[in-house]
Amino acid sequence: MKKTRARNFGALVVGLALVAGACGGSDDAAEEPAEEPAAEEAAAEEEGVTPIAPPAADCEEGDDALTIGGILPETGNLAFLGPPEFAGVELAVAELNAAGGVNGACVVWLPGDSGDNGDVANATVDRLLAEDVDAFIGAASSGVSLTVIDKITNAGKIQFSPANTSPAFTDYADNGLYFRSAPSDVVQGAALADLMIGDGALTAAFIVMNDSYGTGLFEYTSAPYTAAGGEIVYEVIYDPQAENFDAEVSAAVAADPDAIVIIGFDETSKILTGLIEAGAGPAEKMIYGSDGNMGNALADAFDDPSVVAGMRGTVPGVDIETNEDFIARLLGVDAELQDFAYSGESYDAVMVIALAAIVAGSNDGVAVGAEINDITRGGEKCSTVADCGAILEAGGDVDYDGVSGPLEFIDAGEPSEASILIKEFNASGELEVVDIIFGKI
Repeated sequence: MKKTRARNFGALVVGLALVAGACGGSDDAAEEPAEEPAAEEAAAEEEGVTPIAPPAADCEEGDDALTIGGILPETGNLAFLGPPEFAGVELAVAELNAAGGVNGACVVWLPGDSGDNGDVANATVDRLLAEDVDAFIGAASSGVSLTVIDKITNAGKIQFSPANTSPAFTDYADNGLYFRSAPSDVVQGAALADLMIGDGALTAAFIVMNDSYGTGLFEYTSAPYTAAGGEIVYEVIYDPQAENFDAEVSAAVAADPDAIVIIGFDETSKILTGLIEAGAGPAEKMIYGSDGNMGNALADAFDDPSVVAGMRGTVPGVDIETNEDFIARLLGVDAELQDFAYSGESYDAVMVIALAAIVAGSNDGVAVGAEINDITRGGEKCSTVADCGAILEAGGDVDYDGVSGPLEFIDAGEPSEASILIKEFNASGELEVVDIIFGKI
């Protein structure tokens, strides 16, 4: 097994050396036939983004390629999460291929839309299964993932979500093939409850979307909130497809709580509009959200983004915007990115799959899945393709720490450690990280 690891990763390490030489201004660079890429790279560097290197010479496309399919939100009520997730995946694939690929072949990325319902996601999964992909990245929505998880894992393929947080997946019968780089809402719920109590919100109304994400996060927020002395004076589970949310808003306002918590997706803008019109918006009440709605897209839904100023909420992950190098590399993929939520988790999902495939010496879903948890724990720490490659080339075991955090998967295939960002819309309606809460499962 160790010999296999060293041989398979050897091409990747050599690929890194080749790329470094091409970018280092060696004499060989003058022999390249085209000058346009160099000009484009120079322009990108002037703009503060990192250009993506081309595939290494020993990265070949073919039937042996590790093929990854996407079920991420191009459309639907989580579409604001799509661009950073796609960018994270595309960056990882590009960097792997620039370093020589996986097991001697280029990694192939076949993107696909999850939408926000089972019909779109299932159609995407059917198409990608026909393409014989080895692994899927997605979905972002826990509810959508639950509509396709059986189809994917029963086919012997890996499903790796960068954003599912529903506790339902921890004990799900997934044949050992479902993984996620986002933590369970057991951690986020406790963080949200702690935030509310710390802010002095001793009574609260919860307006919660009716799906596994919404009801799960509500359960794991309400329990620690009430245990800490908080009182829930109103709660409602709403249909996110409803034409309006007037009844829910009116009832929440009538309960006169200290705080109103909205656990939802893009329909949050409609709920928040109703609260503002009723004199119970962020200017008058403590308003809280979570990762499903705490994005810049929420403020952008209003003609005057400042109306959301003061709204606070929780988002699992690290403060990715402080990682200037990673942000620059992401912008090299998509210069139009405004939100970066779950970009790191998407990048890490691809990297963990790739490292597991190298250790397994195979792209087979079952073989790769058997290696994934141990890629994130118990070995020698590494956080880059080059560093992990050097460890494997020497016959060692890796403990991959990603850009999204240390990961440290439990046997259920999810992080045992997590940081939860506390975000707040400032006076201009822009999101800022104001605190970080750390927790363990």
